[in-house]
Amino acid sequence: MSARQKNVFVIGLDEANLPAMRDIPDAADYRFHPLLTIEELQGGEVSVPDLMAKAEKILDAFDGNIDAIVGYWDFPVSTLVAMLGDRYGTRSTSLESVVKCEHKYWSRLEQQKVIDEHPRFGRVDLEAADPRPPEGVRYPMWLKPALSYSSKLAYSVRDPDEFRAAVAKIKDGIGLVGRPFEHIMDRVEVPEEMAGVGAQVCLAEEALSGIQVAVEGYVHRGEVTVYGVLDSINYPDSSCFLRHQYPSTLPEPVVRRLHDVSERVIRQIGMDSATFSIEYFYDPGNDELNLLEINPRHSQAHAELFAFVDGVPNHHCMVSLAFDEDPAFPHGKGPCATSAKWYYRWFSDGVVHDVPTREEIDRIEREIGDVRIEVLVEEGQRLSDGGHQDSYSFELAHISTGGDSEEELRSKYDRCVAALGLTFDETEPGGRDLTND
Repeated sequence: MSARQKNVFVIGLDEANLPAMRDIPDAADYRFHPLLTIEELQGGEVSVPDLMAKAEKILDAFDGNIDAIVGYWDFPVSTLVAMLGDRYGTRSTSLESVVKCEHKYWSRLEQQKVIDEHPRFGRVDLEAADPRPPEGVRYPMWLKPALSYSSKLAYSVRDPDEFRAAVAKIKDGIGLVGRPFEHIMDRVEVPEEMAGVGAQVCLAEEALSGIQVAVEGYVHRGEVTVYGVLDSINYPDSSCFLRHQYPSTLPEPVVRRLHDVSERVIRQIGMDSATFSIEYFYDPGNDELNLLEINPRHSQAHAELFAFVDGVPNHHCMVSLAFDEDPAFPHGKGPCATSAKWYYRWFSDGVVHDVPTREEIDRIEREIGDVRIEVLVEEGQRLSDGGHQDSYSFELAHISTGGDSEEELRSKYDRCVAALGLTFDETEPGGRDLTND
C-alpha cells in the first residue's frame, strides 16, 4: 500500500457499484469519494451549470489532494468528468471527444469518415409542418433524440402513421435532455457540418437486425485496446435487453472485425485516457456488421461479468487511466468460464409486492453461488412511478450470474427469479407492447 491513499472522486457513485470499485486491484491504495448523487444527476431536467457549481463547492471544500475525477454513467456524468478534469487538472479525455460520442448525429458524421459499418441515417426536422423521414432512410427505422440515455424517447417505427406518432412524442420530450446539452455544445468548437445543428435534434436510422454485441475497451497514450466483447440478447420479439453475456459466442473472425472497426472509430473520435463501450449488430445471414452507438465510458452494467470471468471488474480500467497507468486488463483469471447480467422486466404497469429484504437477498446469493442481485423496486410501488423504465418495459431487478456454461447461467437466473418471489396487482391486461409503444 502506498504511503498516502489517492483520493478518487466518483461522480454518481452508487451502492450497487461500490463493492465492484473496492474489488479492483490495489483498491486499498484509493479512497473513493461520492461526488453528486444519482438523483441530482438524473432527476428530471438537469442544469449543467448548477451541477458544476455543486461539484466545485464540494471539491473546493475538500481538505486534501484531488487526485482523480471519474464516472461510469452517460450524460451529464461523462461531460462533467471532462469539464471538472479541465478545472482541477485531473486526467480525462477531451470534452469534444465526449460530445462526438454522446451526440448521436455528430457521432454518425464522424463514423462515416472511417468505416462503412453503420446504418443509413439522417436528421428529422421536428419543426416542419409535416415531418418526413430523411431521404434514403427506409422503414423499419428507429427515431431517437440526438442525445438520450436508457433508450428513453427511442421508438421503432414501421410506417408513416407510427413515424408521426413517434415524432410527436419526441418533440414533446426532447427538451428534457436537449436543453441541458445545449450548454455543453456551447463549450466546444463544432465543424462546419455541425453548424446550427444544436442539441435538440431528432435522428432517424434504418433498423438493424441480427446479434447485438458490445465491445469494451480503453485508450492509453493514444493506443486503443479492446479488452472484451459481449453478446446482448433481447427478450423474444422485443427491443429490450434480456441479458448481456460474456465472453461473446461469435466466431473469432467476427470478433477480430469488431476490434478493427472499434479501433478505427475511436481514433477518429480522438479519445484518450478513457474507457469506451461500443454497441453493434452482427447479422450472420449476410455477415454484415453495423455500429449502433459509441459510449464514452465503460459499462458499469458489465463490471461483475468481467469479475466473474477475468477476476477484475472493468472499473479497474477507468481508475488506472485516471493515473496514466495502462490497465493491462487480465483474461480468464476469474472463477467462472462465462457470465451474464440479466434484466428481470415486467411489460405492463402494476403495483409490486413481496419485495425481499436485503438479508433475504444475501441468503439467495449465498445459496445459489456466483450470483449478484440488485432489486430496483420497493414494496407497494407502482411500476410507472419508478425511474427504471424505457419506452417499453419496467426493470424489476438486475441479476448477474457466473458459471461454466450458458445452461448454468440460465438455471441460476431462473432460480433467482423464483426465489425473489415478486408479485403484482392492478396489472392491466395486455400491458406494454413489446415492440411499439
